[in-house]
Amino acid sequence: MASGKITKAKVDALEPGGCLWDSETRGFGVRRQKRDATYVLKYRSDGRQRFITIGSHGSPWTPETARQRAKALLGEVAAGRDPAALRDERRSVPTLEAFAERYISSYSALHKGPRTVEEEKRNLRLHIIPAFGPLRMDAIKAGALAEFMSSRKTNPVNANRCFALLSHMFTIAAKWGVLPQGSNPCVGIEKYREQSRERYLSESELMRLGQALETALGGYPKSIDGTDFPFQRRAPEDARAVGIVRVLLLTGARLSEVQKLQWAWIRFDERIARLPDSKTGAKNLNLPEEAIEVIRSMPRVEGNPFVFAGDRPGGYFVAIQDAWQRIRFVAGLRDVRLHDLRHSFASLAMRNRENIYILGRALGHRQVQTTQKYAHLDEDPARGVADRTAKSFVAAMMKGERSKLSRPEQ
Repeated sequence: MASGKITKAKVDALEPGGCLWDSETRGFGVRRQKRDATYVLKYRSDGRQRFITIGSHGSPWTPETARQRAKALLGEVAAGRDPAALRDERRSVPTLEAFAERYISSYSALHKGPRTVEEEKRNLRLHIIPAFGPLRMDAIKAGALAEFMSSRKTNPVNANRCFALLSHMFTIAAKWGVLPQGSNPCVGIEKYREQSRERYLSESELMRLGQALETALGGYPKSIDGTDFPFQRRAPEDARAVGIVRVLLLTGARLSEVQKLQWAWIRFDERIARLPDSKTGAKNLNLPEEAIEVIRSMPRVEGNPFVFAGDRPGGYFVAIQDAWQRIRFVAGLRDVRLHDLRHSFASLAMRNRENIYILGRALGHRQVQTTQKYAHLDEDPARGVADRTAKSFVAAMMKGERSKLSRPEQ
C-alpha cells in the first residue's frame, strides 16, 4: 500500500484503483476509484475501524485543506466522539416533507380537531413544503426560517400560523428522538404582531342587525340611508340564510356546526344537538327555545339530512357568505364577520355575569383543566347560559323590530 506525503502532483498522477496514505497525518489518505480522486480518513473508535469521506479532490478540497480537515476529525476522535457515527445519524434525519406526513398521521390526527388538521395540511402543501420540503430537518437553520417569515410579511397571520406549525413539528421531532433536544431552530425568531380580530356587537348594533334580518326577509331596497345598495339582489333573502344567522346569534355556535346541523342530531325534548364532530371533537350544542323555533321553521327535505338543506341533493346550504354580505350592509356592520356573532354571544353572556367556566362548556371550548374541575356539573347550567343569553339577543333585536328602518321607495 503506497504511502508518502500527499501532494497535488501525486493526486493527479494517481491511477484508477490506486490509493495513497499520507505519511504526515495518520489515517489520512486519497484514493481514485474510476475518475475522481477522493480524500478519506481511516481511524478506530471503540475497537472498530471506521472510514469517513472528506471530499473529492478539487475546490474546496486540496491536499492541504483535506489534511487540515482530517486533523480536525482526529481531534473529535481523541475527544471520544465518532464522526462516522454522527454522519450516519445525520443521514437518518428525515426531510421535512417526510416528517410532515408522520406528524400529521401520528400527532395531529390524534390530538387535534379535523378542521385544524385540514388547515395544517393546507399550510404544509401551499407554503411550508415548497420552502423546506426537500431539506433534512437538521439542515433547516434559523436564518432560513427568518427569511421565510420576512418573505410572507404581506400575510402576517398566515405566516404566524405556518411558523407555529413548523416550531411544533421541530418540538415533536425532538420529543420522538428524531432530532436532539434543544435543536429547534425556531427559538428566538419573532412572529408578527397580530391585531385582535375579535369584534363584539353592542346593543345598538344588535338592534340594527335585528332590523336588517327583517328587512332581508321582505326584500332589499334600492338604497340604505342614502347609499345605493351595491348588490343586484332585490328579492327577499333566502330564509335558510336568515335562519343560520339567527341560530348563530342564539347559540354562539361555529358556522360549520350550524351549516352542517342534521335533524338526527337534535333532541328536541332536551333542547340540545349532539354533534358527533366539531373543531374540538364531539360536543353538545345547547339550543334555546328561540333557536328551536328557528330550526322548526325550516322545511325537511326528503333524502337530505341537514336542517339547512342545500340546493344540491343531500348537501347543506352553502351560500351563507353572499347573503351575509347583503345583510351586514343593510345593518351597517360591514366589518363584522359571521364568526364575530360567536364572540358577541360570549361577550353578552359575560355582561350578564354568567359563570366563565360554564360559559366555556356552552360554547364547546376544549379546556382540560376547566373540564376536570367542573366535570360534576350536568348540562342544565350550560343550557341556562345559552337560554339567558339568547333571550338577551332577542330582547335587543326586538327593539330593532319595533323601530324598523324606514324603507326608501323600492
